[in-house]
Amino acid sequence: MQYDAVVIGAGHNGLASAIHLAKAGWKVAVFESASQPGGAVKTVETTLPGFRHDLGAMNLSLFAGSAFFREFEADLLAHGLEFVPAAQTFSSVFPDGRWLGVDLDIERTVELIGRFSSADAKQWRQMVAEFGNDAPHIFALLGTPMPSWALVRVLYKAWREKGRTWCFDTLRLILSSPREFLEENFESEQVKSLMACWGMHLDFAPDVAGGALFPYLESMANQSFGMVLGKGGADTIVRAMASLLESMGGEIHLATEVTKVKVEANIATGVRLADGRIIDAKRAVVANLAPQVLFGRLIPYTALPEGFSQHMRSFKYGPGTMMIHLALTELPEWQASNSLKSFAYVHVAPFLSDMAQAYNEAIDGLLPGSPVIVVGQPTAIDPGRAPDGKHILWLQVRVLPAIIKGDAAGAILATDWAGAKEGYADRVVEKLSGYAPNLPGAILRRAVYSPSDLERENPNLVGGDNLAGSHHLRQNFLFRPALGWSRYRMPIERLYMVGASTWPGAGTGAGSGQLLGKMLSQR
Repeated sequence: MQYDAVVIGAGHNGLASAIHLAKAGWKVAVFESASQPGGAVKTVETTLPGFRHDLGAMNLSLFAGSAFFREFEADLLAHGLEFVPAAQTFSSVFPDGRWLGVDLDIERTVELIGRFSSADAKQWRQMVAEFGNDAPHIFALLGTPMPSWALVRVLYKAWREKGRTWCFDTLRLILSSPREFLEENFESEQVKSLMACWGMHLDFAPDVAGGALFPYLESMANQSFGMVLGKGGADTIVRAMASLLESMGGEIHLATEVTKVKVEANIATGVRLADGRIIDAKRAVVANLAPQVLFGRLIPYTALPEGFSQHMRSFKYGPGTMMIHLALTELPEWQASNSLKSFAYVHVAPFLSDMAQAYNEAIDGLLPGSPVIVVGQPTAIDPGRAPDGKHILWLQVRVLPAIIKGDAAGAILATDWAGAKEGYADRVVEKLSGYAPNLPGAILRRAVYSPSDLERENPNLVGGDNLAGSHHLRQNFLFRPALGWSRYRMPIERLYMVGASTWPGAGTGAGSGQLLGKMLSQR
């Protein structure tokens, strides 16, 4: 069998590349080892029938604001894509019974912040006002190939329109840690914590350099635009993309594992499947894979230049993640306020010191004594994900060790995830019950995915890192996945890599798939 392009992996970045190539007239086939497409964007009934849980990503705001969606919006909507907007976006609860949240209505947000600090309320309003003019330049930077002449044009435009001072201030923001940025701008510990939680969605603890940008962007974007979830589940984007690709003549082969990338005279010529079939690719092999899945498994390190091989061997993954999915009789009854029931996210961290301690414990190989918990309440926004009157809860535990050396609390003796995961899930539920006492009695069924379970489900999530690679400065921007290889082309000709391990990194924005797809389709 012969195609113009073979795509390995039916995650949303792989599908985005395939759609661009099919649109350009290429004959394209996507091969996916799992029984359904989506990678880390899947929705399944993992607890009870009728309860649809997002196994990984829940927030689709990046996709809704992406260049890929702008280009294919009409087609995707025609193929079934549906969003559900959330006006009450994210919030935090605190041990003293107080809370703070971001509402699309800025007056409501400012009023909530003002309960903690009138100066912070004023600063928030000013920051949001400035964001409207700053955002186009920042998002253009994050959506541009690195390096490229397009990047030079983006930087020159920002320099000309915003001035030198703004450019250097933005560079300073990019290099700052969350704590440095937040302490410079706000006085309330609650406001700082509210924003800093977004750093923990990546691998940016409060004191990690380069971590300020994401909390700033997420906070300002949620205030300015709200948030969107997928109607019925995050897999709405994957189902629409797959349907669109097939309507263009592209093929998707599920439960079909690629075991080798064929390389002849340093040119990728196709792939070999687990059943022995050889699939030829005349123009490109696109791997939507993490570096240590593509290299060392599908292509031996010995086939690579020594310097590049070393970069791929040493590609750094972030801390692990635990996902806990709950089928509920009712939503949590948050002691802090009944208003929290309407928020898409409730963060239970609660302060910068707690986040820093949990991160340091996880990096040291310890199960954090007090877990950092992201509580997703999708049925508060999209009730159709559960049977009438019932609910689901999406719990993401940030951060955890891939390999357990011990328990910071001294209670869990197991040092393997098979033995430790249920006990640690109990710790998570116990912590949440201190903020929502009805939760234990409302649980109908729970499904727990440890870091090792996540990697088993999706080999790209090495060590349970749901981001497929650390986003620290040494491995971001021009250095993702390695300096000199940030434009998706690999040292083997006609071989390209996309996905969360490549620029612009993790998230549902389909950035790498969009950028590579446009590059190849214009040749």
